Amino acid sequence: ATVSELHRRIRGAFDVFDHELNQTVDVREIGTIIRSLGCFPTEAQLHDVIAEIEEEEPTGFIRFERFLPTMSRVLMEHRFRPVPEDLLLQAFEVLDQQKKGHLDPEELTRYLTQEGEPFTQEEVEELLSAAVDPDKNLIFYRDFVSMMTVDDPW
Repeated sequence: ATVSELHRRIRGAFDVFDHELNQTVDVREIGTIIRSLGCFPTEAQLHDVIAEIEEEEPTGFIRFERFLPTMSRVLMEHRFRPVPEDLLLQAFEVLDQQKKGHLDPEELTRYLTQEGEPFTQEEVEELLSAAVDPDKNLIFYRDFVSMMTVDDPW
């Protein structure tokens, strides 16, 4: 992608949330904007990006002129790329120690809330609502991984 195409995509994503049409967005929308551009930072990485683009005296809003150079660099450096499907599948396979091809919701909830960067209850519920097979009350992770992964837009 050329720099001007990149800038156009960044502008388009930003403008969706610039409700006042004043070249600013609510800081709480930055994660959504970044994800809409095909980047998936962790919460810690997102906080770092926000710290980089916020004003010295935070106002709760982010100006486009501060967002554009940082987001351009993030996209050109291919930072925060989505996890490849095979790697995600391997992660589920590690959790599925009996190699059943599925996990039960309680088991996954335990991993998500007690290991690594813990999910909030709301995040767990959102994930389970998409992941759990309603008929069998199990997570068939191969199906879930294919549903979750996206083709890299770049």
